[in-house]
Amino acid sequence: MKAKVVTLENKAAGDIDLNDAIFGVEARKDILQRVVEWQRAKARAGTHQTKTRDEVSGTNAKPFKQKGTGRARQGTLRAPNHEGGGRIHGPISRDHGYSLNKKVRVLGLKMALSAKQKAGQLIIVDALAVKEAKTKNMVSNFAALGLTKPLFITGAEVDAGFAKAARNIKGVDVLPTQGANVYDILRHKELVLTKDAVEGLQARLS
Repeated sequence: MKAKVVTLENKAAGDIDLNDAIFGVEARKDILQRVVEWQRAKARAGTHQTKTRDEVSGTNAKPFKQKGTGRARQGTLRAPNHEGGGRIHGPISRDHGYSLNKKVRVLGLKMALSAKQKAGQLIIVDALAVKEAKTKNMVSNFAALGLTKPLFITGAEVDAGFAKAARNIKGVDVLPTQGANVYDILRHKELVLTKDAVEGLQARLS
């Protein structure tokens, strides 16, 4: 399919061919959900942990004698039923990540790109290089393009000037081609690709 290419000032800059097998796939919510959940699970630190009765500080001595006190028998003050005691079945440090078939991951990315294209939320620009790294100019450019919460995906490297000018604008993220992922594409309202990004994604997903 053909798609229009514009500049950051929203001026026409020609056309580009989009691969239907990448930008024209019918989206499935179940596939997108699986990929997003896999991404979010991998992003979890898994460093939450509580101490068990063996790990809390305290004496091992029996609090009081077994019989004759009229109280329930106790073996240690470090038990979970005492204040300051260990926690039973508490969280432990672990890796929350799991494997997901590569074909499913690739299909999910294709569907995310296709969903933006179908919704009319995909914009292709010729380049994201700027002469002056000024946030004020960038805000004007975004207004001209009708952007509110965009994700920009560039070529192999992000232009330092563009990244500096855009980093203080709320809701804006910039990624290189290799950083393109389903979660970030779906959580932003608009997706802006450079021509280099389109070529890189089509080569990566073909």
